[in-house]
Amino acid sequence: MSSSQVDATAPVYSPPQRAIHWLHAALIFATLPLGVAIGKAPPGAFSDATMNGLYNAHRSFGFLVLVVAVLRVATRVAKGAPAPVATLTPVERIASGAVHHLLYVMIFLVPLLGWAGTSAYRAEISVFGLFHLPHFVAENRALSEKLLGAHGAAAMVMALLVFAHIGGALMHLIVKRDGVFRRMWPGG
Repeated sequence: MSSSQVDATAPVYSPPQRAIHWLHAALIFATLPLGVAIGKAPPGAFSDATMNGLYNAHRSFGFLVLVVAVLRVATRVAKGAPAPVATLTPVERIASGAVHHLLYVMIFLVPLLGWAGTSAYRAEISVFGLFHLPHFVAENRALSEKLLGAHGAAAMVMALLVFAHIGGALMHLIVKRDGVFRRMWPGG
């Protein structure tokens, strides 16, 4: 197969896996910018009500990232994954595997660090005003600062991994045209 051909016979992920992938992407793209806006906002840039709304939205979307992560792993265990595309080089297989495994770690680690840091701070964690999450870390402001700092750093690592993932997907779509992108595309 030449680099200008798409392998339409390459196996694709199941429809539920593709739907969860894109839902997760949307949630992460909603959550990360909110976190950056909160973290970079100078004191007084937003009213208290606006800042509380940003925090609540960020925490709510973060909780959904965690819930969808659990659903994603359960679906992956139930459905498996198609075999790697034959056109992948050994370096691409290693890079792809590393990015995917690290992303799986981060979709759990980032929201859990945020939840733990917020718990230690003793801020209310309202999920879209529907219910409150319990605190699972003892109140400790110094620990909260450390946990929330780790949350922010892990979120930046996750953002870099997301951009690497997107770059790899676009390389397969535009340059290699080998069917890798189609495996996760909603229309498959």
